Amino acid sequence: MGVRKRGFRERTPVEGALEILLSTAKPLGAEEVGLEKAYGRVLAEDLVSSMDLPPFPRAAMDGYAVRGEDTFGASQGSPALFKVTGEAAMGRPFEGTVGEFEAVKVMTGGPLPRGADAVVIFEQAREEDGTLEVYAPVAPGKNASPRGEDVKKGERVLQKGSRLRPQDVAIAAALGISCVPVSRRPRVGIISTGDELVEPGDRLAEGKIYEVNSYALASMVEMNGGLPERLGIVRDDYDEVKRAIEGALGYDLVLVSGATSVGEKDWVPEIVGDLGKVLVHGVAMRPGEPTGFGLVRGKMVFMLPGYPVASVVAFETFCRPYLQRLQGMEPCSPYPQTTATLRRKIASELGRRDFVRIRLERSGEGLFAEPIRVTGSGIVSSLVRADGFVIVPENTEGIEEGERVTVHLFKRC
Repeated sequence: MGVRKRGFRERTPVEGALEILLSTAKPLGAEEVGLEKAYGRVLAEDLVSSMDLPPFPRAAMDGYAVRGEDTFGASQGSPALFKVTGEAAMGRPFEGTVGEFEAVKVMTGGPLPRGADAVVIFEQAREEDGTLEVYAPVAPGKNASPRGEDVKKGERVLQKGSRLRPQDVAIAAALGISCVPVSRRPRVGIISTGDELVEPGDRLAEGKIYEVNSYALASMVEMNGGLPERLGIVRDDYDEVKRAIEGALGYDLVLVSGATSVGEKDWVPEIVGDLGKVLVHGVAMRPGEPTGFGLVRGKMVFMLPGYPVASVVAFETFCRPYLQRLQGMEPCSPYPQTTATLRRKIASELGRRDFVRIRLERSGEGLFAEPIRVTGSGIVSSLVRADGFVIVPENTEGIEEGERVTVHLFKRC
């Protein structure tokens, strides 16, 4: 490989690495799921309505269905008089037709009887002994919803590649759809490497640390629609790591954290090269410089840094858009954004993209972003304390105190 025990001679820009990565990503195919399991899945086809919604004209208010023109001129002093001929109950339409100066009692959402084109609300009328007095005119169409007001037959309601939200599931149900075609969820094998790692819950001997990355990565895979499986801790041994990677090739993609840099026991890039082809190793970003990826027997193997913060940043930068593309989505960021004033200068290196963790503080003068001071790639608590992050682009050497910055917010409620 040439970098182990030597260091990176050059690093690939983030956008260049992404272009290489996403050019290899092909959607995994589709399957049908019942509507009760559709939330969070990605549509594999456009959802086109086969019906009008509502499928009949309906009352938009409680009152009486009438012909609007028959109410013209009605007032408190000179009400229009109607004969009440029946009732249109929910789920039980009125069988007849509303004629001149006839009225049918209706409730909100109930079917509007034939012949009627407006609804007089209860507050503007009074019924006594089958006669209805109407005290205000209503124009045709008033307080009534026409057929197809919500959705027209043949209308594209949801677009292929969109992740289904609760409201999307609701509209599918309203259209009588019980199953939807969705992209298959990517199966992801996750390997952690390191002689120093111990499973949480086990005894922590001197010099050992608890394994973090596979838990964080599995959570992020699931958050982005994948099906993660933690494959355990592998020691820093060429043959053991190689066997672990080969054993994980039944998954749609493989994440390996640790042993990806330039140290003596950083075997992963060499193994990926021996088994297949390394596409990128070493990215111009901080944290996450040792990030890489390659193809082994048609499967993408991500080489992620061992330090937890760098591993998380590398996942968000590369693995997340790759997972989205496998599900037929256009890559997009899940983080809402806001703007704030920077409280302290951020130094950076020209040609490198920096991801800087920040805390937000609000005062009478506005919203301020304070870079977190202890931000090493192994400081897991810095992610917990952070409200979000600021990206320092490659074409700048930093951001000055007092400048307005875009903050990508971690979701919290």
